[in-house]
Amino acid sequence: MTEQPDPADEFTTHRALLFSIAYEILGSVADAEDVLQDSYLRWRSVNHTSVGNARAYLAQIVTRQALGVLRSAVRRREQYVGPWLPEPLVTDAARDAPDGIDHVLTGEAVTTAMLLVMEALTPTQRAVFVLREVFGFDYAEIAATVGKSEAAVRQLNQRARNSVRARRHTAVATPAEARPVAEQFLTAATTGDVQGLMDLLAPDVVFLADGGGVVNAVRRPVAGPDKVARLLLGLLAKGARMGELDVRIGTYNEMYSLAVLIDGELDQLTSVEIRGGVVTAVYCVRNPEKLTAVKV
Repeated sequence: MTEQPDPADEFTTHRALLFSIAYEILGSVADAEDVLQDSYLRWRSVNHTSVGNARAYLAQIVTRQALGVLRSAVRRREQYVGPWLPEPLVTDAARDAPDGIDHVLTGEAVTTAMLLVMEALTPTQRAVFVLREVFGFDYAEIAATVGKSEAAVRQLNQRARNSVRARRHTAVATPAEARPVAEQFLTAATTGDVQGLMDLLAPDVVFLADGGGVVNAVRRPVAGPDKVARLLLGLLAKGARMGELDVRIGTYNEMYSLAVLIDGELDQLTSVEIRGGVVTAVYCVRNPEKLTAVKV
């Protein structure tokens, strides 16, 4: 008799992929970790002799669990105080991720810009888009996961692709492409150079801050080079008045980012979106609930 693989080992083998699927669907590290814990318990109770493809089966469990969480999250986000931003995910190969967090996400799929674009999709559309466009699952596997026909899944994916294409005008620069502009931006920000910052900002640049109603943060998008530059420098100056300021550079969600610590505590993570050689958006996460898993 062929010895069956240990369920725990099978789960560990695919854990990075499973976390990535959950994070792409949810935009939350904490929720993705919770989904993986629940999925593991479900996986342990499965009759594993009947499972032909552990990778596809585990992805199905995780996707269904994530969909349940997302449907509840959509309702909560409607009452969210101020802009909602995804929970930052470290994508710097030189930086160790927090314990228990491992993923396979790279490229534009994990950028804050793309995660925000996917917020416009229905939960089922988002799951289909993630499984097909990000992770390359076939339509039959996706159909079994979401409980629809292959034809329906193809339609859902096409609608999702059209929606994403309409909102994503140009691709976000890769870290390598963004580096020259990002380094100038970070230098200008940390030296208080207003004009230097403005020269790097797109005419329609937007600043979004996520305080979640827990800490102070601007509750509406701020647009325009002058307003964004002065807001950024004002926030850094305010932080310096509150205590010992320490600014560190990292890559989160495939974007250059400033981790701002005050008296050794992470106060905010500000990421820079670069397209076409200019900064098109600045994303500032201050909600402490979204910073607990961020390693700087």
